[in-house]
Amino acid sequence: MSAAGANTTAGPDLERQALGALRKMRERFDAIESVRNEPLAIVGAACRLPGAPDIDTFWELLCRGGDAIVDIPLERWDDAALARAGATGGPRVPRRAGLLPSVDCFDADFFGVSGREAQLMDPQQRIFLECTWHALESAGIPPLGLKGSRTGVFVGTTTTDYLQLLRQRLTDVDHDAYIVAGNTLNATAGRVSYTLGLRGPSMAIDTACSSSLVAIDRACRSVRDGESHMAIAGGVNLVLAPEFMLSLERWGMLAPDGRCKTFDASADGFVRAEGCGVVLIKRLRDAQADGDRIWAILRGWAVNQAGASGGFAVPNGLAQADVMREALAAAHMAPASVGYVEAHGTGTSLGDPI
Repeated sequence: MSAAGANTTAGPDLERQALGALRKMRERFDAIESVRNEPLAIVGAACRLPGAPDIDTFWELLCRGGDAIVDIPLERWDDAALARAGATGGPRVPRRAGLLPSVDCFDADFFGVSGREAQLMDPQQRIFLECTWHALESAGIPPLGLKGSRTGVFVGTTTTDYLQLLRQRLTDVDHDAYIVAGNTLNATAGRVSYTLGLRGPSMAIDTACSSSLVAIDRACRSVRDGESHMAIAGGVNLVLAPEFMLSLERWGMLAPDGRCKTFDASADGFVRAEGCGVVLIKRLRDAQADGDRIWAILRGWAVNQAGASGGFAVPNGLAQADVMREALAAAHMAPASVGYVEAHGTGTSLGDPI
């Protein structure tokens, strides 16, 4: 057989090998795309909100159009606290907000925390830890059974009111290591990971008003990428000191009457509120395999920044349109298929139209 003849008989073999390699590459690509586009599931949830200590009560509050805005009690801050914050001689700090009835109750022994440590621990840490426990119970997941698992913790949190109060009340002698462990934002997530023995990523995220949503975005990406088998995600915020409230008032952001009139011609500011919410996120196929109750399905998400706009706190309509397009594209959904939209409205004549 000539050399030319040998080449002609080897040709089909090489073609078959090449086609086989292409099929394998295609299968791998499809598998990657399938994972990248795989929907996620919320399998548990818990909340503690103004007028609603749990999810069922919150739903009832929404259904009846309830009002959870209350007068700020003197136990939160009195005239002396306002004077220390510099409220004298300037704009009056609004005295209405959405508040939890109690933020100082915590079963330290249950969570293995000493009395001294609990005393110096930001209530935001305590409440997020408690809501996480309740979310796991809602999913039928024994909290302590997660020890050593690749469970991630992502919490949106932005204020440090409690640390301000401690600085005013403690002497130099009273300051110890618990001040750091109890009042840094990262410790809010770290407290959950430590208490439950979790090995997944653990982080606090501060992006102002969007902190909890961005925390959920990061959690979804961690689960979809396989970094976390399950993610605990949410946010917590407490209104404990008047300083931040006073700054917002001087910026002209707060409604003087304590009423948020979002998307209304009379909008003149928002109303501060506090609370905590936690969701548990898994891959949908894992949730189905585990027999979990499916609360909701997450199909797409996106995050961006306004960039340059009319002012540091002014929204950018073009950037907002971009992020909505990206989320719809990620979810493989057409805009017309969306039946419900929940929007963050600033309650101001500047921000709402944008």
